[in-house]
Amino acid sequence: MFETLTERLDQVFKRLKGRGKLSEKDIKEALREVRLALLEADVNYKVVKDFITGVEAKATGHEVAESLTPAQQVIKIVHGDLIALMGGSEDNSIKLSGPSPIALMLVGLQGSGKTTTAGKIARYLRDTKKRRPYLVPADPYRPAAVEQLQTLAASLHIPCYAPGANDDPVETVVKAREQARKADVDTIIFDTAGRLHIDEELMEELRGIKQALNPPEILFVADAMTGQDAVNVATGFNDALGITGVVLTKMDGDARGGAALSIKAVTRQPIKFVGTGEKLDAWEPFYPDRMASRILGMGDVLSLIEKAEEAFDEQQAKALEKKIRKDEFNLEDFRQQLHQIKKMGPLEDILGMIPGLGKLKGIKALRPDEGQLVRVEAIVDSMTVKERHNPRLINGSRRLRIAKGSGTTVQDVNRLLKQFAMMKKMIKQFTARGSRGISPGMLPM
Repeated sequence: MFETLTERLDQVFKRLKGRGKLSEKDIKEALREVRLALLEADVNYKVVKDFITGVEAKATGHEVAESLTPAQQVIKIVHGDLIALMGGSEDNSIKLSGPSPIALMLVGLQGSGKTTTAGKIARYLRDTKKRRPYLVPADPYRPAAVEQLQTLAASLHIPCYAPGANDDPVETVVKAREQARKADVDTIIFDTAGRLHIDEELMEELRGIKQALNPPEILFVADAMTGQDAVNVATGFNDALGITGVVLTKMDGDARGGAALSIKAVTRQPIKFVGTGEKLDAWEPFYPDRMASRILGMGDVLSLIEKAEEAFDEQQAKALEKKIRKDEFNLEDFRQQLHQIKKMGPLEDILGMIPGLGKLKGIKALRPDEGQLVRVEAIVDSMTVKERHNPRLINGSRRLRIAKGSGTTVQDVNRLLKQFAMMKKMIKQFTARGSRGISPGMLPM
């Protein structure tokens, strides 16, 4: 999402790095470019004005003027102020304290992704926080809204309330809470109705639900693709309801990122989560410091490590290391590693978390082909267990059968077998030199 903004800021800071000491004029010129970059990214005008004023006051101070690396000091100031702009060190976790079951209320316009977000939060709370969530559809207006949430709940094996045919939303949430109190759940997620625009009828209904539930969390779900419109709508919901946090959806899109940079400053409420895709696992907590590092092209090593820890099983990793040391690594093991790498998310996002990689010349021409992973996996899936354990068995007729079974060509099968042989040779060289600590994430792709 922040690709264009990152490029513009990188150009500005490159020009600064080419100078020795920075004059006040140098800093003003650089910040003028930063201002334009932020405005082009659809950041709220007042937010940009306040941000630039704050950075300029610090950047023209004695500390930068006397610094041996003034350009780096300016970058450090911009980085720090970006973190503060998006929430700083404020606690952005979901409030889960209080009488059980805890109520979480999702609000927002129609089409912002509330229903999918309800499923993502339920999955996150169950798998990460060890909660027992319960989903409640409180939108009787949108066609198939109830069925959509029930389908999501079934795919997650999480209970979901079935509202009465004639119940209004307030009746639905009251009855659902009573039913939840009798069930083995501790967190209720209410998916409320939205409109295509803010109107008083919608707000009155949501105020009625809030009064009935008194929820510790009212999360505003915003489509990040709508830019400044998302900020304006968030302000309306905050004034009417008093939201406690924001969830930004569609952060994997090609929007300019203005909503993420503006919404906290305007509403004074933290961004708590971001949705990074349509799948229920495309979801992550929002960390202002990590997002600021991504925007400035510094990568996001902590998020990368967390994704790797979630994807790779420690016991499997140890077993794999033993096999590698004994030169027993085969295509079955390779297939398992493909599954785990895919669990980490889109390869492009993973590469973007590696510090400095986005700044390498020509890196954009090397966009990872997600389809190639799918083809490789299909080829390996089309092999028999014996063939995966011993690729030398794969003769001409077997290669033809594998190609037909995977929807690829014999040339694709040959290429994979050749690359796998080269990989095994490389791994053997590593182990022969006494390399230690080999892990699945180190395997070449």
